[in-house]
Amino acid sequence: MFRYTGINHLAMVTRDMDTTIRFWRDLLKMRLVAGLGRTGYRHYFFEISEKDMIAFFEWDGVENIPEKDHGVPVKGPFAFDHISFGVESDDNLWEIKDRLEATGIWVSEVMDHGFIHSVYTFDPNNIPIEFSAPVSGVDVRRNPKMKDRNPSLATLEGPEPQYGKWPENPNPTEIDQRRIYPGEGKVFED
Repeated sequence: MFRYTGINHLAMVTRDMDTTIRFWRDLLKMRLVAGLGRTGYRHYFFEISEKDMIAFFEWDGVENIPEKDHGVPVKGPFAFDHISFGVESDDNLWEIKDRLEATGIWVSEVMDHGFIHSVYTFDPNNIPIEFSAPVSGVDVRRNPKMKDRNPSLATLEGPEPQYGKWPENPNPTEIDQRRIYPGEGKVFED
């Protein structure tokens, strides 16, 4: 059975890598750990934690997304609302809030969501971001809680993965048939 280790990376897009680096590396203190590119293309990775990264593509001609407030419903095609980064404590939230406000970047007040406290802002690409600290004594990972007044049918089945809902693979790839093909990151092997 496979096991997840976290989010390897979220892949976002920027039209200005230097401004993006200044925000994510220098203001938010996420290390710039990898970068590749060529004319008209860059792909850079920032370390969120020991196991998680956020990456940005920079392409010629790309434009920033329109600013959209966190969690506000929209109509029509849509796939992404916001990213929430976990921090250790409320003290971390206040430090981030103070850093952003000192630069003139808008940041929300600290919000109490019952199981997390959060602040909200936008990066230079108008990507909506949130920073969330755990609330002491409330751990929804250990003790899942569903408070939806009208839950979907699948929700009523509980928090654990339900087996038998998808067909099992009767023909897993044999070890001697497994192939890994070269990708952009092969340059890091030097």
